[in-house]
Amino acid sequence: MVQMKFSYKRKIATLVLCIGTILFLTGSLQPVYPKEPETKEQIIQAIQLLRKEKDHFFKTAPNSPLEESDKLHFKGLHYFPIDLRYRFEGVIERYIININDPKYYATFPTNKGPKKRYVRYGKFRFTYEGKEHSLELYKSIGSDVIFIPFYDKTNGHETYGGGRYLDAEILMPGYQIIVDFNLSYNPSCDYNEKFVCVLALEENRLNTEIRAGEKNFR
Repeated sequence: MVQMKFSYKRKIATLVLCIGTILFLTGSLQPVYPKEPETKEQIIQAIQLLRKEKDHFFKTAPNSPLEESDKLHFKGLHYFPIDLRYRFEGVIERYIININDPKYYATFPTNKGPKKRYVRYGKFRFTYEGKEHSLELYKSIGSDVIFIPFYDKTNGHETYGGGRYLDAEILMPGYQIIVDFNLSYNPSCDYNEKFVCVLALEENRLNTEIRAGEKNFR
């Protein structure tokens, strides 16, 4: 399984379309990421552009997750300031598990009751403020997008109580990955309770505050 980087301009051009069409039962609004910029300034500009395009979609799109009453007063989602200390690069520790092994799957609870199953793909380790942390990585069957639902110590006051999401690409060769918490986002049920959203598992509870990415909607 190989996922190649796409051109920056192509990904930006398709951002709004993809946000509108990729609404899964997880309640995940999966962003589309541009090709990784090379400088800090380019990274910050790319994140700013993604946020601007997402706000435009939420405000104007017929299939926006917002209720019509919320669209009337919507002025943009709430974010922590962009902080590149929350951007980590590394290599995925891949799991080699037989499909017939029960450990091959991770079963997630949801806000509505029915459960959702994902494939366990691997683990990502990173160091923040001198402490080591790790995240379990998942993906849907048939998808090459890595799905990372997680909890941190901001949940329930600054951010959504059920955790937040991250999506990432597998960069080849070497199964490299970039985990940028500035791109973390809320399950769509934070905007509208009609959505069914998976809730992060305890194995992805980080014992630190991740003050990056999207804040509570309300």
